Amino acid sequence: MRINKFFMAIAAFVLLFASSCSTFPTEQTDQAIQTVLEEFQAVGISAAVVKDGEIVYNKSFGYKDLESKTPLANDDMMRIASISKSFTATSLLQLVDQGIISLDDDVSDLIGFTIRNPHHPDTPITLKMVLSHTASIRDKEDYFTLDHLNPAVYGDCAESYFAYKPGEGYCYSNMGLNLAGTILEKVSGVRFDQYVKENVINRLGLYGGHNIDSLDASKFARLYNFRDGEFVESTGAYRSIAEDMPNYVMGYSAPRFSPTGGVKISAHDLAIYMMMHMNYGEYNGVRLISEESSKLMQTPVWMIQNEGEDQYCLCLKEFVDYIDDPKYNVAGNYPIGHTGGAYGLNSIMIWSPADGWGIVAMTNGYVWDPDKSFLQTITNAIYNACIKE
Repeated sequence: MRINKFFMAIAAFVLLFASSCSTFPTEQTDQAIQTVLEEFQAVGISAAVVKDGEIVYNKSFGYKDLESKTPLANDDMMRIASISKSFTATSLLQLVDQGIISLDDDVSDLIGFTIRNPHHPDTPITLKMVLSHTASIRDKEDYFTLDHLNPAVYGDCAESYFAYKPGEGYCYSNMGLNLAGTILEKVSGVRFDQYVKENVINRLGLYGGHNIDSLDASKFARLYNFRDGEFVESTGAYRSIAEDMPNYVMGYSAPRFSPTGGVKISAHDLAIYMMMHMNYGEYNGVRLISEESSKLMQTPVWMIQNEGEDQYCLCLKEFVDYIDDPKYNVAGNYPIGHTGGAYGLNSIMIWSPADGWGIVAMTNGYVWDPDKSFLQTITNAIYNACIKE
């Protein structure tokens, strides 16, 4: 009798589990993504959906490689561009949690040479300003070197700054995040790419990183720009910097790994990373940053004041008027996350702190539409297919 009850309990559990799985609208979600792929003539799309602390959907569509027509697989990786900024900020906040640095520290003290906006020479530029793009640092054509911020190389560096006072204006700055990554390396004493891999990626059990020479190149989905009516491969997306390493200077050369946009990872593993942030710094019993630091990363520093600006936090942002559902277009209920775009790739990581859902989506090439955002379209297609009640 006890055995029968035991097997009946197991059977009930299996039926319950099967029932809960069958309620997820997989075919509807597949069709929604396929429709967007066709609408934007995308090379490939990989997506993952999180609900209530679990990845409930993960599929890939289209091609990894146009030449060979190799299908895109769930474990294939793409260079996710600016979502990488949050990996840099997460790493720095680990040092903040340890009391080694502070968000209010003058970056001049952290990097080892004077960084000042010559229009406001008496105003310190803090680490918090750099991570929130309020430091008044202007992107130069080549932001993969700190020379443009170094007075020993460029004098007053006036062309590297905006006229507004640091902390009193906003402009998205890739140069600023490459500076932040270099500070991580300078302060920790660990090469930038190795620090992030060891202290963020590996600790979460993920596969990916900044340094392509430490990764399986066969997993890279080729990235394509659409130019003059055809897709052209962006070969620079996965360029090895091995030949540059003999001249690498610790605490100065970190921009070569692109702290601003260099992470290579799959949609599945990016979704796990996202769940860590959804759970305020902890995933599967592993805490990367304190709850306080995680909430700081998700708290706006700069509120939208002008068209084209973001509601920006610390390498994360609030998505304002992004989701079609009006419940997510009111203050206090905006989704959080980040987007990325480079080399033809477009990527998004977005979640609702209030309702516990999250979406990751990325494409390795698509036809740009001046009247419609690919990322907003794919995000809303997935949301409407499998999240919206």
